[in-house]
Amino acid sequence: MTESAESGRNAEAVSKFVEGFAAQLVEAGMQRMAARVFAALLASDSGAMTSAELGEQLQVSPAAISGAVRYLAQVHMVSREREPGSRRERYRVHSDQWYEALTNRDAVLKRWEQTLREGVDSLGPASPGGQRIAETLAFFEYLEGELGKLMERWREHRDQAFGRGSPR
Repeated sequence: MTESAESGRNAEAVSKFVEGFAAQLVEAGMQRMAARVFAALLASDSGAMTSAELGEQLQVSPAAISGAVRYLAQVHMVSREREPGSRRERYRVHSDQWYEALTNRDAVLKRWEQTLREGVDSLGPASPGGQRIAETLAFFEYLEGELGKLMERWREHRDQAFGRGSPR
């Protein structure tokens, strides 16, 4: 029995939300199947589902679910956990998935900044290309500095709005 049937939720309304939100995530650049899996997990009552449950809800193969979950785990938007006493894995989305996804971009930003510095040095800071790359570098440095402050303000806002100190 599906989660929607168990909880008394309208399966059609849930499906409409999942597909609509997934379409918006795809427009923003996320892989289609990963977007569908993420939206389904986000909409689930427990925040966790097995591959079989996801496949049944989304009407896709286990292989499609596996590839999507691999991507989502790499970008820290879902985690894998074993069901106690079973070999089956459950895939979980946490309430702090956006926070985790954004803050884990810090390492990416640092790598980009290093590469951009090398680009400025290679092209020369006075060349037109060097100037464009320097401006791009300045933007990422600024973004990195602001991201930490923004995330701290978010934690404070979240704690006030939802009355909790821990995101999980």
